[in-house]
Amino acid sequence: MKNKYNGIYQELANRIKDGMYQPLEKLPSEHELVEEFEVSRETIRKALNLLAQNGYIQKVRGKGSVVLEVGKFNFPISGLVSFKELANKLGKESSTKVHELSIIHPDRYLMNQLKANEQSEIWKVVRVRKIDNDRIILDKDYFLKKFVPSLTKDICEDSIYEYLEKELNIKISFAKKEFFVEQATEEDKELLDLQMYDSVVVVKNYVYLNDASLFQYTESRHRPDKFRFVDFARRQT
Repeated sequence: MKNKYNGIYQELANRIKDGMYQPLEKLPSEHELVEEFEVSRETIRKALNLLAQNGYIQKVRGKGSVVLEVGKFNFPISGLVSFKELANKLGKESSTKVHELSIIHPDRYLMNQLKANEQSEIWKVVRVRKIDNDRIILDKDYFLKKFVPSLTKDICEDSIYEYLEKELNIKISFAKKEFFVEQATEEDKELLDLQMYDSVVVVKNYVYLNDASLFQYTESRHRPDKFRFVDFARRQT
């Protein structure tokens, strides 16, 4: 038989996810929860601790338990994180569908983005990312073939970075990123579950190897209600 506090934790978590308790709203007091679930105060405290540990509430001294925003996924700004790593960290059901995998010669725009010439061979990879059954990210990746000699659909549906680092021993070092919001394109509307949204959050990535060679340009297009772009900053004194 499951511990009682696990059942109470799950019930309260479901209420938060279903919107019964809104962000910044206070949960019922420990006393009220004791009466509702007919358990001890210690059992309620264990359930609340689990809610805090999993990011559903913040326990504030003198104010009780305050509900946090849980409808968005944290997307790290400063790190270089693959979708597979992000999904594993979130603990969410996820999948990737490859819509295009081809070798192209760059147009003027891509030549500028990748510092390439018109004879350069480039892998073009278009993938749709699904989390909890919603298509919420459209990734358009471009890799210079001289650095990435081979790619397959299976690799692209799993993790390109994992393949590059573990199989090809490529050392990925750093990236420059740009963030902006723009009107959704027809392609966005076709490939993503945008619902009522007519804009997307675009993240452009310029990714470099250990020797400072630019080898990847990515345009990652996100449904705007599903992500919170986060960073950690420390003031230097």
